[in-house]
Amino acid sequence: MKLPIATPLAVLCAAVLSLPAHAAKPAKAPKAPKAPTFDTKRLSDEVKTLSSDEFEGRGPATAGETKTIDYVVAQMKAAGIQPGGDLKDGKRLWTQAVPLLRTEIAGTPTLSVSVKKKARALTQGNEIAVRAALDGSKSVSFKNAPLVFAGYGVAAPERQWDDFKGVDLKGKIAIVLINDPDFETGNGDFGGKAMTYYGRWTYKFEEAARRGALGLLIVHETEPASYGWATVKNSNTNTMFDVVRDKPSATHPTMEGWIQRDLAVSLFKSAGLDFEKLKKQAQTREFKPVVLKNVTLSANYAVDSQVITSQNIVGRIDGSKKPDETVIYSAHWDHLGVGQPDAKGDKIYNGAVDNATGTAALIEIGRAFAKGKKPLRSVVLLNVTAEEKGLLGSEYYSARPLYPLAKTVAVINMDALDPTGPSRDFTTSGSAKQDLLTDLISTAQRWNLSYVDDPKPEAGHFFRSDHFPFAKRGVPAISFGSGEDKVDGGIAAGKAESEAYNRDRYHQPADQWEPTWTFAGMARDMQILYTLGNELANSNKWPNWSEDSEFRAARDETADQRPSK
Repeated sequence: MKLPIATPLAVLCAAVLSLPAHAAKPAKAPKAPKAPTFDTKRLSDEVKTLSSDEFEGRGPATAGETKTIDYVVAQMKAAGIQPGGDLKDGKRLWTQAVPLLRTEIAGTPTLSVSVKKKARALTQGNEIAVRAALDGSKSVSFKNAPLVFAGYGVAAPERQWDDFKGVDLKGKIAIVLINDPDFETGNGDFGGKAMTYYGRWTYKFEEAARRGALGLLIVHETEPASYGWATVKNSNTNTMFDVVRDKPSATHPTMEGWIQRDLAVSLFKSAGLDFEKLKKQAQTREFKPVVLKNVTLSANYAVDSQVITSQNIVGRIDGSKKPDETVIYSAHWDHLGVGQPDAKGDKIYNGAVDNATGTAALIEIGRAFAKGKKPLRSVVLLNVTAEEKGLLGSEYYSARPLYPLAKTVAVINMDALDPTGPSRDFTTSGSAKQDLLTDLISTAQRWNLSYVDDPKPEAGHFFRSDHFPFAKRGVPAISFGSGEDKVDGGIAAGKAESEAYNRDRYHQPADQWEPTWTFAGMARDMQILYTLGNELANSNKWPNWSEDSEFRAARDETADQRPSK
């Protein structure tokens, strides 16, 4: 089954409009409303099971996927949730089939750079991380391809910005910087520190394909990427997935990959260029692409590819009066599977926080709805696949929705919830202005929680979680983030915990269940998310984006398909 993905560039490339940084604190919080009490032991048991070695890191199209689906479906059945997936013989299944292109490099790739015709071998995963080709190639083989520095790899006509200036990239490898041109300065045409879609690596690969480049290599730097090299290596040197496309080469160049900053500096120096000086130039409109003279790249590796079918897991609570109107809770069930061993030899990427926590929350919120009074509108529990491969499960659902997007009230996404103690605050991935965010802030204030704008807008979290495919199609969508102002230890403790996770666990085998986790904070946060969704499901409200939001037009186009308030 072919899946042409039509994504308007204007929508994707617009910056997320952010609120000023603040922490919205109520003068006096009213008494917390009645909400289900979520069982911390059950949450702990579910996270422990899903992130156990038995589930092999929950990689799509592996034995780990089968075990995950069987387990989650069994939990949903026991919770009283009904199936909400694909229709078969007039009945809903528990899953939605998601066809994906699966590719992996066969064996060890041969990679090298040549400086003045003197070759130097590169080691996959060390200086360079090359992804298995997603453009349809069965093998990648080229010798002495020229390297061209193309700044940040951005073509933004609405900002009068073009890093390419008409350079011919056919048969060449472009080298670009991560994030936006104004990341370091904090001000400019790309939202200051807040990342736009132009700063995302997905955009940079897409633009390279549109420019006809043989390949694109992104220079990794930890601060603008918001994660270390270990994350780059672990996420890009294993099996790759994509939705099935009619013309994959229109979206992917043949070679896609990353290089360490030190390697980039060395290559620039060999070409008589100053990396830092060129980076400064790339932060201006006047930048012009620069060929790295006497420096070339060679590569040779086979690519195994096949179309496989993964599954989104879908549960449903039918609405009592308006079943065709839907509130969606989403979370991804997948992680990285089995990959490169860490220093201890551990190869299983268990994904306890990311995102066994969200999957457990989805099950338990579904249980609360199933055991409570039936909502007026339907509630869907959407546990998507292949988030780690580029939000592919949510992209597929939003392109092929089981329930019309026009009548989808909102999407409440849960990704990497904090399983430790409670915080006094919370955040969201990005701070796009919308009624749904206002409703969430108001709901959380009943528990005396403060809202803090996305503390790292430069990391582009808005584009990195499963609410985004819905948002770009106009559906009000939000991704909840646990706070850092811990009840026990304050902001210092929360920041230390967050930094340690990103440094030592994120996308690494060490993201494992811990017996010290209390799940008290997560259970409290789930009460807020349940209340938000429950009130929407029992109302006539249709949240929308702000008038000046880049997602407003797409939502308004379907207004005639929704009943008036």
